[in-house]
Amino acid sequence: MQNQDNYNSGDNLNIERRVKINQMQRSVRRGKERLRWFRCWVRLFMIVILIFAAYKVYKMPQWYLNKNIFSSASNNTLTIIGNKITPTYRIISILRQTPVPQKPIYLFNTTNIEKEIEKLPPVKQVYIKRLWFPARLEIIILERRPILRISPDPKVPPIAYFAEGGKLIGRDYLPLKNTENTILVLTYGTKGDDYRNWDEKRIKKIETIVRAMEQFSGQKVEYIDMRNPKDIYIKLPIVNVRIGELDYMALSRVRNISAILPQIKTLKKKIKYIDLRWEDAQYIKLDD
Repeated sequence: MQNQDNYNSGDNLNIERRVKINQMQRSVRRGKERLRWFRCWVRLFMIVILIFAAYKVYKMPQWYLNKNIFSSASNNTLTIIGNKITPTYRIISILRQTPVPQKPIYLFNTTNIEKEIEKLPPVKQVYIKRLWFPARLEIIILERRPILRISPDPKVPPIAYFAEGGKLIGRDYLPLKNTENTILVLTYGTKGDDYRNWDEKRIKKIETIVRAMEQFSGQKVEYIDMRNPKDIYIKLPIVNVRIGELDYMALSRVRNISAILPQIKTLKKKIKYIDLRWEDAQYIKLDD
């Protein structure tokens, strides 16, 4: 009987222990469930906060261009660099034809503006940088390299110039600020050699002849006189050089200057020009 009581007492203890364990497990599960829901609400709250903050940032005026940005280049929101030949006012006149976008700057497509500015004769390429906070534009201009300056006389300012790619650019973009690396070409644009009809090949040929003369003479060419295209002269600082026509043998004839130029230093008479019109016969023409 006593053993039976002990057995029943042990069963009661085991049941109570199981009940407590189940209660503890249920309490832990409830805590985890509450924590899970708390985290969900925190995440939802943070998402709402982030969406609200993003909306506020999106609506900030610093994302939008000033409505007067294209009125002039003298403001803090528009910078134009690289236009050494192209006047700033010509670029501004193109920008004024473009309405200021009513959307954030990162959504502003500048392709059309770049294409319009590239239509200006001296401009080779345009790149527009969109800068944020505050919204502003930086227009970078890459201009065509000037090669030939055209004038009817050494004492007359150039009336046009040729740039790389055979581009003829008129007096609207003159005078050039830096002419050190350009070639002055004297021509009337008549006598069957109108410079307005010159192509890139013709321009490169003139440049090649002049650079060859500088290389073989060791002197800087002042100008090339093409007013008579069948009888061309190249002016060096110390003497005129007559090369005849600008034919396929012209470059070969120009090389002969290195052999004949030292001879003029020994002459005491005034020299009219050096004649290089023939491949195998060069001579010095004295001034009568």
